[in-house]
Amino acid sequence: NCPHATEAAGSDGIRLTMESALTARDRVGVQDFVLLENFTSEAAFIENLRKRFKENLIYTYIGSVLVSVNPYKELEIYSKQHMERYRGVSFYEVSPHLYAIADNSYRSLRMERKDQCILISGESGAGKTEATKKILQYYAVTCPASEQVETVKDRLLQSNPVLEAFGNAKTLRNDNSSRFGKYMDVQFDYKGAPVGGHILNYLLEKSRVVHQNHGERNFHIFYQLLEGAEDELLRRLGLEKNPQQYHYLVKGQCARVSSISDKNDWKIVRKALSVINFTDNEVEDLLSIVASVLHLGNVQFADDEQGNAQVTTENQIKYLARLLGVGGSLLREALTHKTIIAKGEELVSPLNLEQAAYARDALAKAVYGRTFSWLVNKINKSLAYKDAECPGRRSATVLGLLDIYGFEVFQHNSFEQFCINYCNEKLQQLFIELTLKSEQEEYESEGIAWEPVQYFNNKIICDLVEEKFKGIISILDEECLRPGDATDMTFLEKLEETVKNHPHFLTHKLADQKTRKSLDREQFRLLHYAGEVTYSVTGFLDKNNDLLFRNLKETMCNSENPIINHCFERSELTDKRRPETAATQFKNSLSKLMEILMSKEPSYIRCIKPNDAKQAARFDEVLIRHQVKYLGLMENLRVRRAGFAYRRKYEIFLQRYKSLCSETWPMWEGRQHDGVAVLVKHLGYKPEEYKMGRSVISFFPNLCIEGNVLDYMKLKSFLQYDTFWFLLSSAITIQSWWRGTQGRRKAAKKKRAVETIRRFIKGFIYRNYPRCSENEYFLDYIRYSFLMNLKRNVPKNVLDKSWPTPPPSLCEVSQLLRQLCMQNMVWSYCKRISPEWKQQLDQKVVASEIFKDKKDNYPQSVPRLFINTRLGTEEINPKVLQILKNETIKYAVPVVKYDRKGYKPRARHLLLTQSTIFVVEEAKIKQRIDYANLTGISVSSLSDSVFVLHVRCEDNKQKGDVVLQSDHVIETLTKIAMSADKVNNVNISQGSIKFTIGQGKEGIIDFTSGSELLIAKAKNGHLAVVSVFSVRGCRAWEGK
Repeated sequence: NCPHATEAAGSDGIRLTMESALTARDRVGVQDFVLLENFTSEAAFIENLRKRFKENLIYTYIGSVLVSVNPYKELEIYSKQHMERYRGVSFYEVSPHLYAIADNSYRSLRMERKDQCILISGESGAGKTEATKKILQYYAVTCPASEQVETVKDRLLQSNPVLEAFGNAKTLRNDNSSRFGKYMDVQFDYKGAPVGGHILNYLLEKSRVVHQNHGERNFHIFYQLLEGAEDELLRRLGLEKNPQQYHYLVKGQCARVSSISDKNDWKIVRKALSVINFTDNEVEDLLSIVASVLHLGNVQFADDEQGNAQVTTENQIKYLARLLGVGGSLLREALTHKTIIAKGEELVSPLNLEQAAYARDALAKAVYGRTFSWLVNKINKSLAYKDAECPGRRSATVLGLLDIYGFEVFQHNSFEQFCINYCNEKLQQLFIELTLKSEQEEYESEGIAWEPVQYFNNKIICDLVEEKFKGIISILDEECLRPGDATDMTFLEKLEETVKNHPHFLTHKLADQKTRKSLDREQFRLLHYAGEVTYSVTGFLDKNNDLLFRNLKETMCNSENPIINHCFERSELTDKRRPETAATQFKNSLSKLMEILMSKEPSYIRCIKPNDAKQAARFDEVLIRHQVKYLGLMENLRVRRAGFAYRRKYEIFLQRYKSLCSETWPMWEGRQHDGVAVLVKHLGYKPEEYKMGRSVISFFPNLCIEGNVLDYMKLKSFLQYDTFWFLLSSAITIQSWWRGTQGRRKAAKKKRAVETIRRFIKGFIYRNYPRCSENEYFLDYIRYSFLMNLKRNVPKNVLDKSWPTPPPSLCEVSQLLRQLCMQNMVWSYCKRISPEWKQQLDQKVVASEIFKDKKDNYPQSVPRLFINTRLGTEEINPKVLQILKNETIKYAVPVVKYDRKGYKPRARHLLLTQSTIFVVEEAKIKQRIDYANLTGISVSSLSDSVFVLHVRCEDNKQKGDVVLQSDHVIETLTKIAMSADKVNNVNISQGSIKFTIGQGKEGIIDFTSGSELLIAKAKNGHLAVVSVFSVRGCRAWEGK
C-alpha cells in the first residue's frame, strides 16, 4: 500500500464530502436570497420562499439577515442535537436557522467583547415570541454552566411563561399575541456564561382588561386562574370556574380556544413563579389582585333619586375590600364620588352612571397595569447580576433580545394600534439606518464606487407622528392639556388644521369624493410603511390622559396588600405636576430603546406570517407579498447584491488569513493595506472580484457562496489537497505535543500542590511537638508569615498599641520583639525631643496626674500648650521688678483676688520665683508666700477657675489663705505645684472649700453648677461660685 495514494484518496474524499454538502444545502431553492439569479424579481423571491416553506425549510438568509416563515406547527428542528450542530460553527457552514443567528451573535459578543442585540420583527402572528423563546433555550443549553448559572438560566426561561400569562392574549390574528413590548438584556460573564438579565416593558394594552373585540380574549392569566386553580384557592378569592360569570371576560365571546390549554398553562405559570423566587405570600397577593380585577368588572351601579350612581352589588365590594386590603365603605365612596380641589379646598362631587362605570374601569386598568410593571421589576430583581468579586464593576457583556408587538391592522383600530404601529415605524427606521442607509454610507466613506439602491425612507412618517409642536402626539397632548371642552372630535379637527397637507395623512374632510366612502367622520388614515391604517379617534383623549380619580388613588394608597401599596405611592397625591400622557411616555421610552439598540451590534430576524387563518402548509401569496414589501426585504437584497457580501477591516482580514501567504506569515511589518494587497494577489483574486477601500476590503457576492470567511474556496482554489493533509497532520502533531507539554506541566503543578498541602496538614498535626522533619516546613512557614505580617503592620509610633497576634509557638519571641520595638520607638522619640518640648511634656504629665478625671475643665486644657509666662516684663510695674532685684520671675499671670471681708474682686498679678509666690497690686507687693509656708492648694471639681492657696497661720506676716481666680487655672496650678514641689498637696474638692481668714476664723466657698459663671457673696456669708454646667458634669449626674 502506497501511503501517498492513501493520502490522495483521503483528500479526494474530503473534497467530495465538502462539495456534496454544498449541493445538498442548495437542493430546495436557494438558502441565501443573495444567490438568486433573478434577484430583482419579487416573484422569484416569493417563489423561493414557497419552495422552501413547502419542504418545511422555514429559514432563509438575505446575507446576514434571517427571514423566518411561521409554520403554524411543531417542527423537529429545535432538539439538543440541532443546537449542538450550530454551536461554534461558522455562520454559513450549516443551513439557515435562528440558532445560527444566536450563535453568531454569541461568538461576536465573546470574541469582540462588544454588546450585541437580536431584533425580531414582523406583524402580529408571525412568530416573534416563539423565536425569542427558542433563542433563550439555545443559550440555556449551549452556554457554560455552573450551579449559579443554572439558576439564572432557569429564571431567564421561566420569566417567559409568567410574562406571557400576564401580558399576552388571543387576538383575531394570533392566539398568543404579545400585548406589550419586551426588550430583554441577557448578561454574560467573561467565561460566556449567562449570569443575569434585565427586562424593559413597553405600553401594556390596558384597555384589553375592560374591553375585547369579538373573537378576542382578555389576558391569559384570568382564564388560567379560573380553569387551573385549586378549589380552595378559588374559594379564598371568591371566584367560580365559569368565565361567563365575569363581565370583563365575556365581551369577546371567546372564553375557550382549541389551541390553548389554560389548565396546563396554569401549572407552568405556578412552577415558573416559584423558580423566579416568588414567595407563597407574594403569589397569594398577586392572585388576589388578578381576582380583584374580575370582581371590579362585576360591580354594577344604579341611579338614585338625584340621578347619582349607587353601587348595587355589595357582595363584590366585600370581596374587593378583602382582596385589595381596603375599607369597603371607602372603596364604595371612591367608586361613586370624585374629589375636586378648587382654590385649595376639597369638594366631593357624586358621579352619574357613566362616570361611575368609567371610574370602575379606570381603576381596573390602573391596578392591572401597575401590577404588571411591579411583576417585571420583581423578575428583574431575581435576574439581577451580582458580581461577587467586583460588585461595582461592569464585568458582563450584554446580548439584547427585542420581542415587540408587530404591525397591526384591525377592523377597528384605536389608540393602542396607533402606538404599536408608531413603534414599528421607529424599528423600520432603525433597520434602514443600520442596514440600507449605513451600508451605502460606508461605501461612500471608504471611497468605493458603486451604484446606489433606491429605497423608501420612512423618516417622513416618524416625523408626522413625533415631531415637536406639529406631530400627532404633540397635537394630542396639547388637546388633552388645554382648558375648555376638549373632545376626540376637536382633536381630529386640530389634526386636520395642522397636518392637512401631509402626503401620508388623510381624513373624511380632506379626502376626495371616492375615498370618503371608506372613511367615517371620526376617523383618520395614515399611510404607514406597511400600508394604510384607518384609526378611530374615539377614546384617544381618555386613553392618552390615562386619568384615575384622586379619591381612588387615596384608597389604593391605604391598601394592606403589599403589591398594591407599593404600586400606588403617596407621593402621587402631593405631586402638583401633571403626569406625562401615555403617548409621550411611550415616545420617550421608544427613544431610549432606540439609543440602546444603536449602541449594540445588531442581528436581524424578519418574521413572516404565511396566512391569516393560522393554518399549517397554507401559503397566502398576496399576504406574503405585502409583508415582503413593507419589511423592505427586496431593497435589502438589492443592496446586498449591488454591494459587497463580505467586508472586513484590513487588520482583521490580515490576522485571519496571513498564514495562507509566505510573505505575510508570520508577521507583516508594513502597512496593513499593503499586506492585504499582497495577500489577495498571492491568492489569485482578480481586481474586479474585490475592492479595497480606505480601511476595509470588500468581496462581491459570487465569491461568498460559502459565506463568512471563504475558507473552503481558498482551500479548494489555492492549496493542493495533499499539501493540505500534510499541513493538517503536522498541525495535529504540533498540537498533540503542545497539549502533552501543557498536560505534563499541569500534572507537575498539581503534584507540587498536593505535596505542599500534605506537608501543611502533617505539620499542623505535629505543630505542638518539638521541631522535627514532619513539622519543620509548617513551623517555618508560620514563622515567616508572622514576621512578614509584622513587617507590614509594625506600630508606627509609641501611641500605636496594635500588634499582630502571634502563633502559640512564637508568643515569647513576639513579646521580646514588641518590647524591643517599643524601646526603639521611645528612644527615637526622645532623641528627637527639644528641651522646650520636654519641659512642656513634663508640665502636661503633672497636670494629668493632678486633674485628669477630677476637674471638669481639664479636657479643654489638654490641647492647649502651657505658656512660659502670661505677663511680659513690660507688663509688670518697674518698681516691683526693682523690689525683686535678683529674683528671677519664672511665671507671671493676671489673677483676680477675692477679699477676706466681703469677697470683693481685686485685679492682681501672681508672680512665681525660685522660692516665693508674690501677689502684686500695680507697684505694691500685697502678699509674699514662701514655698515652705504653702501648706496646700484647693480647687473645685467643677469647671470654674477659682482656687485657694493655704498658708501657715503661725507666720504672723501672713494674713491667712488666699482666694484667687485665674482664666488659666490648670496651667497656673500646675506651675505652682511644680515650682513649690506641692504636686501631692493639691486638693480637688466637691461641693465646698474651707479656708482660713486669719485670727482663727474660717471662710467657706460653695461651688454649684449653672447656666453661666457667677462669683458673689451669698446670703449665708459664704462665697458662692456658680460654674457653667459641663458635659462631663452632665454625664456624672446621669451616672448618679
